[in-house]
Amino acid sequence: MDFKLIIALVSDDYSDAVIKKAREMGATGATVITSGRGEGLKPKSTFFGLTFEGQIDMILFIVEHHLSRSILEGIAETGHFDTESGTGIAMQIDIEDAMGLKAQLKTIEEKIEDQI
Repeated sequence: MDFKLIIALVSDDYSDAVIKKAREMGATGATVITSGRGEGLKPKSTFFGLTFEGQIDMILFIVEHHLSRSILEGIAETGHFDTESGTGIAMQIDIEDAMGLKAQLKTIEEKIEDQI
C-alpha cells in the first residue's frame, strides 16, 4: 500500500476543524505539533517590540495515496488557506516506507476499496 504524508501548517483557530475534516475524508489519525510561529509575505505588525500573531500548529497525516489529494483539498478549504491570509498552507510528499500502521490497514483498505 502506498502512502503520502500531508503536512499542514495551520492557524490554531482552525486546527480542530482541519483534523475533523481530514478524518471525515478518510484520515485515520493525526499528529499535532503545537505552538509554532511563522511569517508570510508581510511581517506581522509589532507594538513596543511585541508581535501580535496567533500560534500555528503543524499537523501531520499519513494517508493512503488514493485519498491524499481529496484530503489535501478538503483541509485547505476548511482552513481557509486560499481565502484568508495567514491561515495556513498544506503540502503532501511521498512516503517511501512506514512502520506502525498495521492496526490501521484494515480500516484504510475498507475506506478506499471502491476507489481502487
